[in-house]
This record gives sequence, C-alpha cells and structure tokens, in this order.
Amino acid sequence: MKHLSALGKYFWKYRVRLGAGILFVALSNYFNVLSPQLMRFIINYVDASLSLTGRQGTGETKGYAILVKKIIAAITGYNSITRVVLIASIIILLLALLRGFFMFLMRQTIIVMSRHIEYDQKNEVYTKYQQLDSRFFKAHTTGDLMNRIAEDVSRVRIFTGPAIMYVVNLLTTIVLSVFFMLQSSVELTIYVLAPLPVLAVIIYFVNSNIHKKSEKIQAALSDLTTNAQESYSGIRVIKSFVQEKAMYHFFARNSEKYRQNAIALARVEAVYFPSIQLLIGISTLFTIMIGGLYYISHEHGVTLGTIVEFIVYVNMLTFPVSAIGLTASMIQRAAASQKRLNEFLDIEPEIKNKPGARSVELEGNVQFGDVSFTYPDTGIKALQRFDLKIRKGEKIAITGRTGSGKTTVAQLLLRLFDADSGAVLVDEHNIKDIDLYSLREQISYVPQDVFLFSDTVENNIRFGKPEASRDAVIAAAAIAGVAGEINGFEKGYDTLIGERGVTLSGGQKQRISIARALIKQSAIVIFDDCLSAVDAKTEQEIMGRLNEFLSGRTSIIITHRVFSLLGFDRIIVLDEGKIAEQGTHEELMKIPEGFYARLYNRQQMGIEEEDAEN
Repeated sequence: MKHLSALGKYFWKYRVRLGAGILFVALSNYFNVLSPQLMRFIINYVDASLSLTGRQGTGETKGYAILVKKIIAAITGYNSITRVVLIASIIILLLALLRGFFMFLMRQTIIVMSRHIEYDQKNEVYTKYQQLDSRFFKAHTTGDLMNRIAEDVSRVRIFTGPAIMYVVNLLTTIVLSVFFMLQSSVELTIYVLAPLPVLAVIIYFVNSNIHKKSEKIQAALSDLTTNAQESYSGIRVIKSFVQEKAMYHFFARNSEKYRQNAIALARVEAVYFPSIQLLIGISTLFTIMIGGLYYISHEHGVTLGTIVEFIVYVNMLTFPVSAIGLTASMIQRAAASQKRLNEFLDIEPEIKNKPGARSVELEGNVQFGDVSFTYPDTGIKALQRFDLKIRKGEKIAITGRTGSGKTTVAQLLLRLFDADSGAVLVDEHNIKDIDLYSLREQISYVPQDVFLFSDTVENNIRFGKPEASRDAVIAAAAIAGVAGEINGFEKGYDTLIGERGVTLSGGQKQRISIARALIKQSAIVIFDDCLSAVDAKTEQEIMGRLNEFLSGRTSIIITHRVFSLLGFDRIIVLDEGKIAEQGTHEELMKIPEGFYARLYNRQQMGIEEEDAEN
C-alpha cells in the first residue's frame, strides 16, 4: 500500500470529485439500509393487526432510523391495513430510486475522477520518457516501456476508480447495516456476524499471495509485450531468415509463462470467492435458526419482521463482503503496478539542465577540449583526449574505421551523452551551461539510424520545423535529392509512410531524413553517415546540391566515403578515439600509406568500375 501513497497528489487535485463521490456512496447506502426496516415494520404491523400468530402490539419503534420513524408515524394514521402496506411499498420503491440516483452520481464522480487521473498519469509517464537520456533507453526494452504507460497505468486506474468505490461502499454498507442490526437485536447480530473474523483471516493470507502473483504476472506480460513488439518490427528479417517457427516457439514460451502465472492467480481467487459465499450462507442460516428460536421463545424482542430484516441485511452485505476479494486483488495489482511506475518516475536523467542554464543563440564555433568518453554499458573507450576546434562556417569531414569514435563526436555535441573528462564548447560556452532545448533546436542532425514516423511525407519533413510551409518542405526535399521521387508517389507529399518508413527504400528514407534536418536552417549541421544506402553517383549529385546550402554553416559530415565535391576545409581521420590524420584533401593524399589516401583510392576504383558497368 505504501507505493499507492504516490497517488495522493492526484486525489488532492480532484478532492472535490472524490469528496462528492464518497458522500454519494454514503447517501446511496443510507437509503438502501432503510428498506429492511420498513419491511420489518410492515410484517410486524400485518402480523399484529391480523393476529396471525396471536401476538399483539404494533407500536414498537426500537432500532428504527429517524426517517423511518417519521414514515411510520405518518402512515399508521390510516385505519386500512391495505393502504398502510401500499404506501409503505411505494416508499420502499422510492428509496430504491433514490439509491439508484445517488449510485449514478457516485459513478459520475469517482469513475470520472479515475479517468482524469489516468490521463494525468499517462502524460506524466510520457513526459518522463522524453526527459530520460539515451543510456536509459539502451537499458530498457520498448515492450517494457509500453507496458508501463499502458497496462500499469490501467491497473492503477482500476484502483483510483472501482476499487475506491467498492471500498467506500463496503465500509458504509457494513457500518450502517451493523449499526441498525445492533439497534434491533444485539444478541442476534453477534451470532450473524460471527463468521466475519474467519473471513478477515482468509483475506489476510490471500492478499499477500495475490500481491506476489500480480508482480509475476506484470513481469511476464512485459516480456511478452517486448517479444511481440520486436517480432512486429523485425518481421522482414524473420521472414528472410525463415525463422517464423523459432520466433513462434519463443513467443509461445513467454506466453506459457504468463498463462501459468495468470492461472495460478485465478486458482487463488477461485478458492477465495466461494469461501466468502459459504460464510455469507452460514450467516443467513444463523439468522433463520437462532432468530427463529428467539422468536418462538419470546426472547430479546425478536419478531418475524426482525428475522426478515436481518436476512435482507445479510444479503445486502453479500456483494460488499464478497467484493473484498475483488477489491483486494485490484489494490494489490495496482500496488504492484504503481511500484513499477514509482521506480520509473524516480529515475533522474543523467543529461539534464544545470541550475542557471540559459538559451544562447549559436553562431557555429565548436571546440572539443581534451575530451574522453567511455560508453558505460559496454566499457568501450570511444574518445581519448580528443582535441578539435571548428571555426564558424567550416566544413569538416570525419572519417575512420568502424568503432573509431565518429558518431560519438556528434552525440557529445548534441549532449546525448556527457564527456567523462574535458569540455565541449560552442561559441566559447560549455554546452552544459546551455539550455538543452536551445542547444538541440539550433543543431540540424541526421542520424546514422534513420527513423521516420507513420505519417505523411510532408509531416515527416516538417517534423524538423512544424510551422514550415509546403514550399519550404518542397525546397528541402529538392536539396536532399528526393523531390522527384516524392512527386512520383500517387499522393505526392501527402503519401502515408508506413511504420518506421517501411514503405520506402533505404535511400528514400535517408534523403527524407536529410530534408527534415535541412528545413531547420540551423547554424550547425551534422550528417552521420546518412547516405550509406544510396549509390555513389546519387550521393555525388546530392552533395553537389548541399554545397550551396552548407555555405556559411558549420558542417560536420561523418562518413565512410570521401566527398570531393564539398571541398572540405579539413578532413579528420579517427583511429581508436584519437585523431590519426588531419588536413585538407591534398595534404592527406600526400601520405600514400595513410588511411585517407587508401580509402580515397579504393573509392575511386569502385566508381570507375561502376561507370564502366553503366
């Protein structure tokens, strides 16, 4: 239950709805418990008036509520037994209607409140997702993250709505019923309620069992969701390697684990609910047997009406008491889910704004000063005492072998990670002192791993600048060399792209991603091997268009190829996180055994062979 205390802020926010809902539950149950008292009066009144059992007297009002006493005083003025019974029956019907009306209001307040809390919680979780850094997402699966915002929040909503409603209903029904039962006959009440301590013991042991099994179910469901999500995303790989059967068996194992845990919980609940019904049945039996004995022996003022009243009370308690198990299950599952949510919401992102971080208008001067960085998850040393100064408007190429640290340079500049030592400066400002939103907003970045949203082509390009016009979108697409292909689509820029761009070729996805970055018109532009999926000829055409766009902008092109058309101011060759070679194209070509010279010569041979084939 301590995990659910985190919901206090929501209950306080919607305290008016919560308070009104509790009041409506109490009123609904108050009008409900009045009906058995009127039934007792009618039976005793008819019994005495017709002398059915030879008993006399109808004026006893012991144990009646004030409202019932006033009703009795009003209707006993009639001499006709039929009229008294008719009026009393109509009043019982009106009480039922009042109870139904307040039940309606109860759901309109408590259940609606739970929907508001669900909305707030999902927004809070989603906002937290956006605040967390890359390291967190590398350590957690997509399926688990989806399960938290969907399944866990849904289980908590069941607590904030139905569970609270059932708890309040249970408490008010038991308190009101027991109070009026004691007012009517203390002795009979004690016998009728005798099974309840047994019920309390059962609830105590079952609840702990339910809690443990609920946590196992949630964990198994996360694994199952992750498995399904990965299968959907990688369906083309699965099919190309003919691994459908293997993936099915993997999913089936996870599904079987979830099934076994769910069945184990269902078995516990299957024993629990019939046990409650048995105890309620015993209470009813005690009412009839002991109440009948008291009535026959004229003890404790028990009448036929008292026995009927107690039977109605016992049956009235059946649902609330039987709902103890259901409510306990709801609360335990919600506690398990809220625990997971609390653990997630308590995570502090490693990459966040420092106190006093400010927005700065970037001009484009970049400096890496003695920067070292090691990836915490793998222990790979990506950069070691890396020094690089880039002046405003310079075009810099960064190349090197796979794993030499090229992408790390871009990620540190965007502050997706923080350097272990050294400093990254932009316009002589340490990027840790710059507001994160301001920093990233002013840098155009095309990642190596292209991601497109399941939306139109236009909206994917405009994602870099939501307020951009259609003309700006077309202009960016033209520079990226993809405008012609978009115009060839049946719906042009309104064409819907499948999830992750599945309906497009690799080259089309990369060029749309480039257009998305270009539309921002940023002072600093970073391309991270973003043309690996296009042929060399198309690549050269795109670079020719980019040359004019990049003029005056600080440009960092991370690549495995050499772009001679761009006329780089400097080319940086990385090896094991250090600068191995540095200079212009001409300077590096003078090092015949150097990495750059060998790369350029191999590439030129490849282009010549391709031209010969064409």
